[in-house]
Amino acid sequence: MTTDSPLRARLRAALLQARRDRDAETVSTLRTALAALENAEAVPASATAGAIEDAPVGVGASEAQRRVLSDADELAVLDAEIASLLEAVRAYASSVPERAAGADRAADTLRALREG
Repeated sequence: MTTDSPLRARLRAALLQARRDRDAETVSTLRTALAALENAEAVPASATAGAIEDAPVGVGASEAQRRVLSDADELAVLDAEIASLLEAVRAYASSVPERAAGADRAADTLRALREG
């Protein structure tokens, strides 16, 4: 179950608006950011490993509780996404300037939503 933090609410509202505006680039940026937040909540693989004979039995018995991210954790995930985009800007700057510009726009979008 996902949390309904102010950051996620801003990202979802912006995603809805981008979809209405048919802005594919922004939609992709926001979906990627939301997916990064969802992935950060995933249970580490080591937490679910174990011997089969020790496995719980019954419907839902093996479900693991997802991690709950604090506001600071969510901002750290978003900051990592922004850093990744800025690294792409640097990598593409000399060889594929249009991709560098797209990554820069995506970073700007996330920075604006980060602050609210």
